Amino acid sequence: MLYTLAGGGTLCGVAALVLLIVSTATDFWMQYRYSGSSANQGLWRFCINNKCHAHTITVAFWDATRAFMLLAVLCCFAGVVLGLSAFTNGTKNRRVRTGGIALVLSAFLALLALAIYTGVTVTFFGKRFLDWRFSWSFIIGWVAIILAFAAGVFQLCAYRQNTAEPAPSNVPES
Repeated sequence: MLYTLAGGGTLCGVAALVLLIVSTATDFWMQYRYSGSSANQGLWRFCINNKCHAHTITVAFWDATRAFMLLAVLCCFAGVVLGLSAFTNGTKNRRVRTGGIALVLSAFLALLALAIYTGVTVTFFGKRFLDWRFSWSFIIGWVAIILAFAAGVFQLCAYRQNTAEPAPSNVPES
């Protein structure tokens, strides 16, 4: 049961890590119509008529969203590495607990990033562009949050379950 919880947590963590990387790297957070043509926007650049341009102005919400997403990716990576390394030494190791905490922290940081992006997009871009919607990589970010949180909870439960069990005695029988 312990290896199942820790293994399930690590597997969810790997899936969350992949989804966080894809979500952060792609340019499809929001789609809208601009001057009659379709456009899309990501954290790093925006594309109009299949021509992509880097964001030239520094806007605080983009910087905050980028920073929180990159920190979420790093925390998720640390949680996965700690979860995998715990299998070499057994799940009694504190690495399972630390990995679980890192994965929950990753979910929290990604939640902050997406909350900032959502709030600014709805209040600012929602009024500026009438025909807009969140796109697939934004939604993948929300799925990654759920997976990272579940991975952290699984690993924390594995550690808790393992510390609750009594240790086998090594007393020789006479």
